[in-house]
Amino acid sequence: MAAERDWRGRVTLNDVAARAGVSRALVSIVMRDVPGASPRTRERVRAAAEELGYRPDARARSLAGQRSRMIGVMFGVSLGAFQFDLLEGLYTAAEDHGLNLILSPLTRGRDEAKAAQSLNDFRFDAVIMLGPQTNEPLLAGQVPVVVVGWHVDHPAVDIVRTSDVHGMAAAVGHLADLGHRRIAHIDGGIGLVSAARRDGYAQAMSDRGLVSEIQVVPGGDKQLDGQRAARRLLDAGNLPTALITYNDDTAVAAMALLIQEAVPVPDRVSIVGWDDGEAANLAPVALTTVAQDPGTMARLAMERVVRRVAQRPVESREIVLEPELRIRASTASRSNDTMS
Repeated sequence: MAAERDWRGRVTLNDVAARAGVSRALVSIVMRDVPGASPRTRERVRAAAEELGYRPDARARSLAGQRSRMIGVMFGVSLGAFQFDLLEGLYTAAEDHGLNLILSPLTRGRDEAKAAQSLNDFRFDAVIMLGPQTNEPLLAGQVPVVVVGWHVDHPAVDIVRTSDVHGMAAAVGHLADLGHRRIAHIDGGIGLVSAARRDGYAQAMSDRGLVSEIQVVPGGDKQLDGQRAARRLLDAGNLPTALITYNDDTAVAAMALLIQEAVPVPDRVSIVGWDDGEAANLAPVALTTVAQDPGTMARLAMERVVRRVAQRPVESREIVLEPELRIRASTASRSNDTMS
């Protein structure tokens, strides 16, 4: 007879109890490895659990007060340099609190459900998500969940992010003050962060009276995406005078291709990146960029996890940090916006 599964498709204690022919209380004793069951009963329960593929419920353990001091981290394996900086910051913050991290990556064949299921093989107290960018995390409401980098509507999820609206306002404003009007944005493809930055760019252009100049170039979050976007602009034969990219990786790649094709930066095209991480140091021309602070974001995310696990109150479930525009050599004045 097939096991009855909970709403997440997971085998429950009741299923194991029915298969082993014992009470749910006895199954709980065996799974918690506490006194109260004979060796023979333990063997029978464990065999039934293995046969059914039972995995302990992390939320139930947490509510029972069995803190593991382990924090799960879900992230995409295609992380850019900034996300690796976030991971490094999380390790530092976890060490400061005497916590350990369990990493559960996402790949093309390993989605959020599989990553969450993998975490359930461990005892963990909370989850910090660097990805996937979703508005409905699967573990929300089961354990404390903190997302880093984007906004989530779910009331059981905490957020630590940098203001994309203010970052775009600073970038567009800087370029407009330099005399640029034809300011294009290479976006980050699909995803909530990309959408937020795209919307922030459109709003900033509108605020500057440049609605007619809005140009969003399809891109992504990797260097190859920056190269492709720059090639698309070159092939169109109508380069903007300034570019704001989704991140530093795409900015550096776009800049390298333009220079390779004899398009001077910033004399012909000014470029603004995003993050001010390690990738910015690879730019052929010192990169003007919207800086985020991954160390601070990681520290705040870990502090929020600690408060939630301890069931201490918080003022607001969303922490929004202000970005800083760091001006370097990749942006310059545009005296004649009609020059080719």
